[in-house]
Amino acid sequence: MKNSIRTRLILILTIFLVVFVLLNIVMNVSFLENYYSFEKEKVLGNIYEQVYKICRADSESEDYFTKEDVYYRLDALAANNGLNLYVFSTESDGIFNYYNFKFPNVESDTNSYKIINEQLNNYVNDYYGFSALMDNYKLIKSNDRYSIYKVYDDRIQSNYLELFGRADKNTFIFLRANYQNVKDSVYIANRFITFIGVIAVIVGAVAMFYIGRNFTKPVLLLAGIADKMANLDFDAKYDEDRDDEIGRLGNSMNVMSNKLQAAITELKIANNELQRDIEKKEQIDIMRQEFLSNVSHELKTPIALIQGYAEGLADDVSDNPEDRKFYCDVIIDESHKMNRMVKRLLNLNQLEFGSEKPDLKRFNIVEVIKSVVSASDIMFKQNDITLDMYEPSPVYVWADEYLVEEVLTNYISNALNHVNEHGRISVFTKKYGDVVRISVHNTGENIPDEDIDRIWEKFYKVDKARTREYGGNGIGLSIVKAIMKGLNSECGVINDKNGVEFWFELDISVD
Repeated sequence: MKNSIRTRLILILTIFLVVFVLLNIVMNVSFLENYYSFEKEKVLGNIYEQVYKICRADSESEDYFTKEDVYYRLDALAANNGLNLYVFSTESDGIFNYYNFKFPNVESDTNSYKIINEQLNNYVNDYYGFSALMDNYKLIKSNDRYSIYKVYDDRIQSNYLELFGRADKNTFIFLRANYQNVKDSVYIANRFITFIGVIAVIVGAVAMFYIGRNFTKPVLLLAGIADKMANLDFDAKYDEDRDDEIGRLGNSMNVMSNKLQAAITELKIANNELQRDIEKKEQIDIMRQEFLSNVSHELKTPIALIQGYAEGLADDVSDNPEDRKFYCDVIIDESHKMNRMVKRLLNLNQLEFGSEKPDLKRFNIVEVIKSVVSASDIMFKQNDITLDMYEPSPVYVWADEYLVEEVLTNYISNALNHVNEHGRISVFTKKYGDVVRISVHNTGENIPDEDIDRIWEKFYKVDKARTREYGGNGIGLSIVKAIMKGLNSECGVINDKNGVEFWFELDISVD
């Protein structure tokens, strides 16, 4: 990747190595020669001091330099420091200088003697003031005992550092060190540094490639975990055991992931609760509107009847006592219907909104069934309806006895209102594991499929004309549904070839 940390690390290291190599070359070119000259000056000065001490140790002895140990000491100084060392005395006839070399013995080498004489003449003449040094002599350092020069030798086209100083009044010390090799050394050193630098850059880049990959691998892993967290996937965790900055960052991301997951879970729960509250409010608003609409519709007919007959009585429409009694009976009957409907609506409202909690207790459901059926016995006889009731052994359940009695009453009342002429109503129980199902079946017409899911709604009527005949208002089954919901139990309806079966279930109580 163009902007990856690994790429930048490799680039930074490469630039650093290149700059380091170039800086070394520049430093060599700019300062190495001067530094070499400075160090060489110190060496020449130190050698001079040692030779000076040797010469001054016994300067009155004429044969001092013929001693073998003195010769070897001077020879060792010259050889070990890579320079030419001359100790000589001088005499002059006013025209020529004559040199008596005490070290080394150059008289035997005619050519060397001639060359060194030419070189020494310049310094001796300058020392005694006979003539000045030429332009190729550059003074570097000078004190009361010696002077150091940088000299360019035209004969061999080479540079030297030369020291000329006194040992005593007539004895001089001459040191000569090659300065030309420092330029060659700088050139060789720069080539070597360049070569090593190129290798270092290549090796460093390759090494940094692999090192950078190891460094960036955990970073990429953490980036992947962060991406998953951004997509609300909190299962990804950093599980490497590292006791460094990456390890601490990974652990911090794990903690953040857990906290984010908990926070989002709480937010979802709060959001779901809010959504349910909104839906519940919307349902309440819809139920309120439906309630008002249905109540208005259901009360319209009895109110109109009561108003009409009351106005008839007020206007003395009929003087016949029987007609007046009929008017009064209609008003009383319709007011009773209105009173009964209002009570049932209030009861349903309490059930739906949980205003009253069920009073759970243990009781025999068979006895409750018998009680409700007995209360409706006269209705069976008046309508010539056959009752089939299967009386099993006692079955104990956990429920609210009053509410269960209300459910049974609604089921049997509904069966009486919809059973066919000279039909049959059956009441029976059946156990299913830990529950018992109580069913009320009536012969007659089936409920249409498009209506079977809506019969539990308030004021819904399948056959409005028939419902009007028996004074129904479509609330009974809504009450049943609300009661069973409050008891956390199930209820339902089944069409069969002979009629319709309404059922509900209750938890069985273990003896």
